[in-house]
Amino acid sequence: MGFDPRQWSSSSSARDDRDRPKHCERVTSNVEALLRENDALRREVRRLHQQLDRLHRQHWNRPQRDPDRDPSRQQPSARVTPEQVQLWGDSLAKQAGWGVLRQQSLEALIDQLNRSSFHPQLNLRQRLDRIASGLGTDLLAAVGSRSTKKKAAVLAAFALYGVRASEWLEEDPRRVVADLRQRQRHQQHGGGGRRTRSDQRATDRDTDREAAGETHGGSWDRRLEALSVLGLRAGASQASIKQAFRKLVKQHHPDLGGSAEAFRRINEAYQLLMT
Repeated sequence: MGFDPRQWSSSSSARDDRDRPKHCERVTSNVEALLRENDALRREVRRLHQQLDRLHRQHWNRPQRDPDRDPSRQQPSARVTPEQVQLWGDSLAKQAGWGVLRQQSLEALIDQLNRSSFHPQLNLRQRLDRIASGLGTDLLAAVGSRSTKKKAAVLAAFALYGVRASEWLEEDPRRVVADLRQRQRHQQHGGGGRRTRSDQRATDRDTDREAAGETHGGSWDRRLEALSVLGLRAGASQASIKQAFRKLVKQHHPDLGGSAEAFRRINEAYQLLMT
């Protein structure tokens, strides 16, 4: 049912074509063009629906890939690589005082630093993994099972500086060797001795670390690890400690969705440093 303008002329056969108004012919012509365009649009819609159906069938018939076996899935990069350990060890070996260090003393120093940390029952890998997830695991994997003096020195640096060890190893290997020598002297004298001015950089002589170097080694070790927990270096000011603490509290507070264990470590580190 309905009126087709194309039949307009036939419905009025009684009228003379000469008497038909000109505008009627224009309307009929325009309507026919619209109908032809409408038919073309319908055909295009049908074609698109058919194409969409084919794509759906191809998708559901495609075999699903196991995400665990997908080679395109990127694995997180290691925090420490064997190449880095090699470069750090070679750099340390070029510094003054390297010959004084002994592999056995360095390995004993690592055990001593672990025992004087927040969690004395943990080994170096476990300590570092608690501070920065995966750091200790990656470090021990990069070092490998074969023990050398260079590798022992790198491990001792991480035991001493924590998460900041890579920065010290890359930026100031001479300072690392000097600190390890100082720790070795502490061991040889039963924890006694004091840090000499020749072991320090001139820019470090006015820092808090010089004063702390005269105290018991275990106390300084705990302060170093506390600084690492807050992401700070040795000699950080109280203002920097407070600023880092406030920032980390906002990130790790349990009421804001953070880890209770991480929040506890941050709070313990802050309390130790402020007292």
